[in-house]
Amino acid sequence: MRILLFLATNAAILVVISVVFQIFGIEGILKENNVDLDLQALLIMSAIIGFGGSFISLAMSKMMAKRAMGVHIIEQPGNQAERWLVDTVRRQAQEAGIGMPEVGIFDTPVPNAFATGASRNNALVAVSTGLLQRMTADEVEAVLGHEISHVKNGDMVTMGLLQGVVNTFVIFLSRIIGHVVDRVVFKTERGYGPAYFITSIAAQIFLSILASMIVMWFSRRREFRADAGGAELAGRDKMIAALRRLQQASGEEDSLPDQLAAFGIAGGVGQGIRRLFLSHPPLVERIAALEAQG
Repeated sequence: MRILLFLATNAAILVVISVVFQIFGIEGILKENNVDLDLQALLIMSAIIGFGGSFISLAMSKMMAKRAMGVHIIEQPGNQAERWLVDTVRRQAQEAGIGMPEVGIFDTPVPNAFATGASRNNALVAVSTGLLQRMTADEVEAVLGHEISHVKNGDMVTMGLLQGVVNTFVIFLSRIIGHVVDRVVFKTERGYGPAYFITSIAAQIFLSILASMIVMWFSRRREFRADAGGAELAGRDKMIAALRRLQQASGEEDSLPDQLAAFGIAGGVGQGIRRLFLSHPPLVERIAALEAQG
């Protein structure tokens, strides 16, 4: 249902843009300036490219995460710690009303965890060895609750679809800008001149930066929701204690690669304009939000 709603929303946006172009005669203006551009075809092409990459990344997310982080999947618990980990995830998954995720451990001394997967019933929850070694059982339980909440909320799918929407319009608008500059400014009459490619690339880079700010803003919002979900599953005090423990390691190098950083529990270090590109809000703000719920 979430996928259908996003697809319907994106299709509606494309229709609205097409109608606006017709009402304001933008297509006619472009033709008068020798900008022979089929906007409808460009919209469709942009959507296919924009969503294609997002859907492929989403479908491959578990496999990529396992490979990138060297995740050891716990198929049969080999010790008491692994058994407790699997049992806790199973209990929380049942409480959250989702299918049992795969549970794994990846080897890094930095405390962190992440969840990924193509659907609520086909997910992976993994924790670092550093998190298991440096956190209490109550704190680990809260971290697992946070990750289970991400799965319950469908955050991986939502982020993938949101990325698809912004990718669509980055491609669409950058190609229009390239066409206009090439035809109107440089008067290219046939094919594409160098100005089209240079301008399209420059516009795509600039628009991608703006799009990243939008995606990261949404990512920060979902972290507050996952914290609240973790507090509901494990207890507010445990969730606050886990975030405070993460504060102690906030100066250490992030253990997750860029493609997984948005799905980890740690993060949120940055000031000024860099803050706009953070996938996580600062830990102090997340703790304050939980304390305010009391």
